Amino acid sequence: MPQTERQIVVAKTAVKAPVVFVLEDDPDILRLIQHHLKAANFETVGYPSSAGMLEQAARLQPVLFLLDIMLPGESGLDVCRRIRQNHKLEMTPVMFLTAKGEEADRVAGLELGADDYIVKPFSPREMIARIRAVLRRTQRPEKPALIRVGELEINGEAMSISVGGEPVSTTPTEYRLLEYLASHAGRVFTRDQLLDAVWRDSHFVTLRSIDVFVRRLREKIESDPERPQYLKTVRGVGYRFDRTNGETAA
Repeated sequence: MPQTERQIVVAKTAVKAPVVFVLEDDPDILRLIQHHLKAANFETVGYPSSAGMLEQAARLQPVLFLLDIMLPGESGLDVCRRIRQNHKLEMTPVMFLTAKGEEADRVAGLELGADDYIVKPFSPREMIARIRAVLRRTQRPEKPALIRVGELEINGEAMSISVGGEPVSTTPTEYRLLEYLASHAGRVFTRDQLLDAVWRDSHFVTLRSIDVFVRRLREKIESDPERPQYLKTVRGVGYRFDRTNGETAA
C-alpha cells in the first residue's frame, strides 16, 4: 500500500497488542521495523514525518516511541522534546533510531529525555530485545512504595514524583533511577552498580549517561541543584540518596 506523508500504516495482530509509534522517513527501513515488531507481537503505527503523530498518539497511548533523528523538517530530537512537554505522553518511553552514534549525540538525546538509542545499521533482534528491555524498566513495581523525604514524595503506585505537593515531570527512566536510590537511602552506589540495577541489559547507557540523568533529576527535585539535599555525590565513588535532608553535597 503506498504511503503518503499523513498516512498512518497500522500493522494488525491477531490479538490486542501494545502499540509502538515509529517515526522513519525511509520507507524500506519503516517496513523492516514494522515487520519485525509485528513478528514480536507489537502493533505499529508508522509515520514518514511528525505531521499528526502526537495528536494520534494522545488518542492511542502507545507504549513506546521509536524515532529517527535525521528527518526533513522536524527532527526526532524536536519530536522528543514535544513528547516530554505533553502531559498525556510525557511518561512514554522514547528510543532513538539513527545513523549518528557519537557519545555527544547520545548525551543530547539523554538531555531531552530519551530512554535508549539504536544506531543504524542495526540488528532487528537487538532492536526487539532493547525495546522489551525499555518496557520492562517502565513497568510499575509489583510492590509499589510511597517514599516521603522532606518535601519530596515518590509514589510507586502512580510512578509519580512531587515536591512540596507540586507534581514533577520525569521520564520513566528518571523515575526508576530516583526510586531505586531512594529505596536504598544512605547506600553509596557506583555508576556501574546503577547501570546494572536500573538499566541492566542496555549497553546504550554509559557512565557519563548516569551523570546526565542525575543532573536532570537534581534540576527537577532540588531547590538548589548545585547544593543538593537529596541526590548526593560521593567523590570518586558515585551517588547516594540522603534521607537526612540537611547536608550539602559531598
